[in-house]
Formats: sequence, structure tokens, C-alpha cells
Amino acid sequence: MKLRKIYETIVAAGIEADPRGKKTVLKSLEKRKKAYKDMKAEDKEFFDTETLTNPYADSRILHGTGKEEIKTALVGIDMDAAEILLADRLSSKGTKIDLVITHHPAGKAFANFYEVMYMQADILNKFGVPINIAEGLLEGRIKEVERRLSPANHTRAVDVAALLDIPFMCMHTPADNMVVDFLQKTFDKKSPDTLGDIIKILKEIPEYREAAKNNSGPKILLGSGERSAGKIFVDMTGGTEGSKDIFESLANSGVNTIVGMHLSDEHRKEAEKRHINVVIAGHISSDNVGMNFLLDEVVKSGKLKIIPCSGFRRFSRI
Repeated sequence: MKLRKIYETIVAAGIEADPRGKKTVLKSLEKRKKAYKDMKAEDKEFFDTETLTNPYADSRILHGTGKEEIKTALVGIDMDAAEILLADRLSSKGTKIDLVITHHPAGKAFANFYEVMYMQADILNKFGVPINIAEGLLEGRIKEVERRLSPANHTRAVDVAALLDIPFMCMHTPADNMVVDFLQKTFDKKSPDTLGDIIKILKEIPEYREAAKNNSGPKILLGSGERSAGKIFVDMTGGTEGSKDIFESLANSGVNTIVGMHLSDEHRKEAEKRHINVVIAGHISSDNVGMNFLLDEVVKSGKLKIIPCSGFRRFSRI
């Protein structure tokens, strides 16, 4: 199938699974279109027109016109210069690689991936946190992440892909949306009684089961197996960790347990103060779940051979 078709399928699936709700996402796109229409001509030169149809700044075709015919993709969680050279090496040895797909963003999608963090306010609001508090606490954290990203060499991997003329794309938040949608619905349906039950449910999922076999399976970070799970909040999308000061508001809104990919020590200390249970499902394993769901959507749309590497394991559900 065409590269553009793969990209559009991924974005559409991400919108459908977005925890804010499709209506909210489409409303944000309409605001973006209006802002572009009202923009001065000299400012339009620097405007990313992909944002008019794609609400996720961290998911882009990084190299390629979109017209390329894709039969085989090399897929991984982190695909840098080395993995792109691997794609070229595989092609030279007879396994033609038409596309490299990375989960974590690179290039321009990495330079401003902090923009997707704004979606966290609407997600928190759905779990009972007042929107003014959610937005207020996020502002400082987003600026912090922006400052951290600013000095990075964003284009390293993209430059290698361009020199070798290998199509290259990233799919970050759409994949994170998929795993959040899947896990939140799973916990809402199964209503685990304890944190131990949450771990059991996670280990029934192939990606987490595989991770457990490799000593990186789900773990209870705060609490114990006998603790009541209560109201569960699956917190795995929106770019990266939000404000560490949000836990008081989450506790006040009735959230008892957070199931996340990872949690910094600063965030852990704040969650502990508020007596919120935390289960770490796993970072790379959770990324795997989201990527597999997205790739299932792509494969439903056409033929694609997937070669996994760089922490990615393919588990198809079709």
C-alpha cells in the first residue's frame, strides 16, 4: 500500500481511540483550521499544514513523499541512525525494506512533541479534575519539556534516512491512545478487586506476558497485591509525564489507582503522599501493545510485511 495510506490509517485510528473523545479531537482540528485561515501570509510559510488533519504533533512521515509503494516495513520502538543503516543492510542482503517505522518520535515530530501534552488537560477533566486546575498545572510542565527538547539534535536519524532515501515515519500518540483505550476498557469491564488482580489481568495480555519472561513485566510501584484497586485511571498518553502536582486533584476526584507505563521518582513521591496506588505496566511493553493494535488497523487496509526489531514484538489480533 502507499505510504500516505499507512500514515492516514494510523492517524484515523488514533483519533478513534483518543481518550478525550472523537468530538473533542475534531473540535480542536476545526480551531486549528480557523487559526490557519486567519493567519498572515508571511506566517503560513512556517506553519505545519499536517496539523490541519493530524492532531498529533509527534506522528509524522519524516522522509518520503507519501506516494511510495510499501510492501515491507522494519518496525521498532526506537529507530535511530543505526536501525536505518540496518534497514539498508537488510535490503542489500536481499530483504528489501521499503519503510522504517519508529514509535518514539524523531526529527520535527520530536522537536515539538510536547504539543501533544495539552491533551492531558481534557483527559484529566474526564476523570473529575477541574479543567482550570488541569490546564494550570500542565502549563509549567509543558514549558519544562519544551526547554529540555530545545537543544537536542532532532534530525540525526532523519538525515540518515534521507541520504539513503529510505522512507521513515513515526507513530507515537496514536499508538499510546490505542493502549489506553484497550486497557481502560479492559479494567472497566473486568473490575479488578485488588492490585494483584490488575497484575494478573496484565499478564494475560501477550505483550506484558512476553515482558514478564524478560524480567520487565508489570509491577506494583505503590501499594500491595492485597490493596483495593478502586477507581482505575490508565495514564499512558499525552506525550510524557504531566505535572507532579496533579496527584492531589486526582485523589480528590476519586482516583484510587493509576496504571501507567513509567513514573519518575519525583512523581512517585507525590503519588505516595496522596495514598494513590500505582501499577507500572511497563514502558516498552505498553508501547508494544499500542503499536500492535495500530499495525492491525494498517494490515486490515492492505498487505504489509512487518519485520520487528528494537524492542518491538509483533502480536497480531486479526
